[in-house]
Amino acid sequence: MTIHFIGAGPGAADLLTLRAVHLLGASPVCLYAGTYIDGAVLAHCPDGVVLVDTQHLDLDQITAHLVEAHEAGRDVARLCSGDPSIYSALAEQTRRLDAAGVPWDVTPGVPAYAAAAAVLGAELTVPELTQSVVLTRAQARSTAMPETEALANFARTRATLVLHLAITRIRELATELVADYGIDCPVAVVYRASQRGELVLRGTLADIADQVERAQLRQAAVILVGRPLAPERVGESHLYDSCRDRQEFSGFPANNLQGSSGDFTSG
Repeated sequence: MTIHFIGAGPGAADLLTLRAVHLLGASPVCLYAGTYIDGAVLAHCPDGVVLVDTQHLDLDQITAHLVEAHEAGRDVARLCSGDPSIYSALAEQTRRLDAAGVPWDVTPGVPAYAAAAAVLGAELTVPELTQSVVLTRAQARSTAMPETEALANFARTRATLVLHLAITRIRELATELVADYGIDCPVAVVYRASQRGELVLRGTLADIADQVERAQLRQAAVILVGRPLAPERVGESHLYDSCRDRQEFSGFPANNLQGSSGDFTSG
C-alpha cells in the first residue's frame, strides 16, 4: 500500500487537481491538518474513511499512523496545505517512511502564493521590472533560518518577495525592507486565499503593518512585496513581440499536435 502526499491547495475544494481528487476518493485513510483543511476538501474522501487530524500530533505520532495503515493494507491520503514542495515537512516524513520500508508518492497542489497572486490579479514577474520571485519565511517560534538566507540578502535583489509564516512580525519585516524597496513599495496581504473568510489588504511598506494589526491577523496569511503588485510601467515580453522571428522556436513538431477533432497546428 502507498502513502500519497497530496497538495490540498490553498483551501478551496475545487482547486485540487484531478489526480488529488482521485487519490482522495480511493484512499480509506486520510491524514490532514485541521488548522488549514476543512470539510469541503475532506468531502472528496470516500464513505467510511478514517480521518486523522494531525494538528496536535508530533512527527513520530504521524509516522505511526502512516505505518499502521500501510501494514493494515490501506492506502493513505496525506494532505498537505498548498503544495508539498514548500514548508510541508515532506523530507522528514518520507525519510521515516523509507526507513520503515513504506512506499510513497507525491501529488502537487496549488501553492498559497499562486492562489494569493490570483486573488490579486497580479503577475509577479513583470517584464523589465522584476523577473524573479523569492519564496521565504520569517523565523519566530520555528526552525532557525540558515545565515545565508537573511531577509536582507534577498531584499538586495529587489525581486518580488513572498513571505510565509510572517504575519505576526510584519511591522519589523516592513521596516527592514524599506532600505531596499522604498517606503512606497506596494505590499499585499492575502488571508485564507480562496476560502471562506478570505481577506485582502493592500498598502505599502509604510502602512501595511497598521492594516494587519487592525484586522488582527495571526495566521494563514501570505505577504507579497514588490513593484509588480502595482507597476507604474509594464514592459512587454520578447515572447510576444511583433518583431520576433516566429520561426526561431516552433515548439512541438506539427505531427505531435494532432487532436481527436482535427489539426490544431494552423493557428
